[in-house]
Amino acid sequence: MMNFVDVRRWNCYFVDKTRFIPIMEQANPFFFVIRPRRFGKSLTMSMLHHYYDVRDKEKFEELYGDLYIGQHPTEERNSYLVIQLNFAVVNAELHNYRKSLDAHCDTVFSLFCDTYASYLPTGIKEGLKEKNGAVDQLDYLYRKVAEHGQQIYLFIDEYDHFTNKILAEPGCLDEYRSETHGTGYLRNFFDTVKAGTYSSIKRCFVTGVSPVTMDDLTSGFNIGTNYSISPEFNELVGFTEEDVREMLDYYRTTAEFHHTTDELIELMKPWYDNYCFAEESYGRTTMYNSNMVLYFVDNYIRSGCNAPKKMIEDNIRVDYNKLRMLIRKDKEFAHDASIIQSLVSQGYITGELKTGFPAENVGHPDNFMSLLYYFGMLTIDGTSRGKTRFTIPNQVVREQLFNYLLETYDEVDLKFSSMEKSDLNADLAYDGKWKEYFQYIADCLYTYSSQRDKMKGEAYVHGFTLAMAAQNRFYRPESEKDTQGGYADIFLLPLTEIYKDMQHSYIIELKYAKSKDSDDVVAKLREEAILQANRYAETEVVRRNIGHTTLHKIVVVYRGTEMVVCEEVAEP
Repeated sequence: MMNFVDVRRWNCYFVDKTRFIPIMEQANPFFFVIRPRRFGKSLTMSMLHHYYDVRDKEKFEELYGDLYIGQHPTEERNSYLVIQLNFAVVNAELHNYRKSLDAHCDTVFSLFCDTYASYLPTGIKEGLKEKNGAVDQLDYLYRKVAEHGQQIYLFIDEYDHFTNKILAEPGCLDEYRSETHGTGYLRNFFDTVKAGTYSSIKRCFVTGVSPVTMDDLTSGFNIGTNYSISPEFNELVGFTEEDVREMLDYYRTTAEFHHTTDELIELMKPWYDNYCFAEESYGRTTMYNSNMVLYFVDNYIRSGCNAPKKMIEDNIRVDYNKLRMLIRKDKEFAHDASIIQSLVSQGYITGELKTGFPAENVGHPDNFMSLLYYFGMLTIDGTSRGKTRFTIPNQVVREQLFNYLLETYDEVDLKFSSMEKSDLNADLAYDGKWKEYFQYIADCLYTYSSQRDKMKGEAYVHGFTLAMAAQNRFYRPESEKDTQGGYADIFLLPLTEIYKDMQHSYIIELKYAKSKDSDDVVAKLREEAILQANRYAETEVVRRNIGHTTLHKIVVVYRGTEMVVCEEVAEP
């Protein structure tokens, strides 16, 4: 839910983020924050809106009395006239953008005049209607408000919606620049916002999911500060593990849970946790995606306190499909290797986290990595050799990236969607039929690999296998962590909490020989794989998670893109 008043009046569960209000008041009053989709930005904006809205002064105790800020109110509470714009509803097509922005602003500004009529000069709405377009209307409005001795708090949600839409369309970059540079209309709008800050616009709170527009509009609105990677605001949106535990403990009092809180955390954490929004916060606090957590809790309770069979909400899939329109540009970049290919096969990538960059420079590797980070497709995982280390945060994102990766292979649909492929999944999980499963992956890899892909070698083969295995709904593939060289074992962790009757789990030790390598090289790699599979089978992560299933240790060796060894390791 995005309406704070409804959340409070309907007695909904609310994770209190009001402790950040005093900290924000000490920050730059023109505040930018970028976070991935479905993290609660709009609800946070609504919470701030009603805290500062002069009309809600009499409702303060009802809305905030039992929250942190109710016990620690600031002097600025309920002292502003509020304008809230939502650029997500503006048609982002280039040729319709100005008309749609004008229409949205006209609606919001007209409502502003009606809502605050008792605080504004007589005839302000009539004067507003005489102005042509959003830029002229905003200029008129902030001047009239100043003349009447009032102050405006301006909220803009999804300010970068225009950019994200345009970047997904081929051949639009020149026209995009015309809107965001020089005398472009979007640039003029933010120029007017900036001018208003010298008058009656005293505070701004602006949210989005990417830093691109911000950089393109910098000289048009260069008084704002980007707090997206500031450690004091790492927890501004999303849930900490403490928040999630408190929520689970509360709902335990309303339903007969079949799991302990620790068991539910262990189930949820690999899917929804591990976002870090500041390098200084790494190792201290990670954040859960709030929408995903609420989805899980809702479905867990409604299903009679059983783990939901679908760990990903359909709306989340839709959001990532939109992002995929942007990350498809990864294939167009001039750098040698696909960043996503490297990420999947290696497990991490390194680079410099950028706070902003022009749209035309999105193809630079550091910029593209930063874009994926802001979208929530990557998270901070420390540093390596003086650079920021990025990893895939969790299984939800991993599944989306793997889907994308498979779709790039000659644009052939390799997802397990047909009845035959679905049967392969079930046979692996319930009957232990592993040979047919890995032969199918090998056949796909050999058939659909381009010559360029074949030249990529081990990284390509490992990434393809991992991506294919991720399509199996009975398992969560885990690659051994913190491996700096080579390619780690893959553990197909059985989702026994969801599929309680499945019988088999797997370790895959994957080795790669070059196309021209001899049989002796293949034999040596096979022996290495057997030793490593046995070693990995004894690790805690494997022993803790196989449950009642039978563990199979599978050794796979490729020579080029041809699988030449596929066998089960006998028990010693």
